[in-house]
Amino acid sequence: MDLSFIRQRLAQPLPGLDAQMTMAPPIRRRDVAVPEDARRSAVLVLIYPFDNQWIVPFMRRTDDARIHAGQVCFPGGRREPGDPDFQFTALREADEEMGIPHQEVEVLGALTEVYIPPSNSLVFPFLGYLPARPVFVPAPREVADIIEVPLSQLLDPAIRGTHRVDVFGGNMIEAPGYVVHEKHLIWGATAMMIAELAALLARE
Repeated sequence: MDLSFIRQRLAQPLPGLDAQMTMAPPIRRRDVAVPEDARRSAVLVLIYPFDNQWIVPFMRRTDDARIHAGQVCFPGGRREPGDPDFQFTALREADEEMGIPHQEVEVLGALTEVYIPPSNSLVFPFLGYLPARPVFVPAPREVADIIEVPLSQLLDPAIRGTHRVDVFGGNMIEAPGYVVHEKHLIWGATAMMIAELAALLARE
């Protein structure tokens, strides 16, 4: 898989909600309305070549993070008043949280936004590219670990499954998710974004 293939896919209609819902928690309705007061955020889905394969980096939030503590996710956060657009937000947050040099990232395109009811956030994902592996500088207050995952692993259906997860305050549900490196569970909105990416790159 090369960049021209990815660009070709992004130039076509996105898989969108149909793909996202394949990895949505069961409590998530398809027709959920986005409130006008929803917080607008953005994340960066980065790819780069390393060791003869494409890599996608994730961050595991610290256990004392205010929102989604301990979860594995893409770098990102809330749009600030000075941000000119959501793409800028995604790049800025990735730089602040993981040290990804925003000025060197080539943004290939946008994926479909995802609404997250528990945090009342509407998240805009952007797919970006770096020509080489960055030197990560994780923000200690926000990032407990950086997890680099081969893109081929994310596209492997074998890592998909159903898992028991804590939605909030000990409220447990069964939800679909991805297990990467045989120990890190990715579920919720991040899993929905991965599902769209996988569908995008798998289309003939």
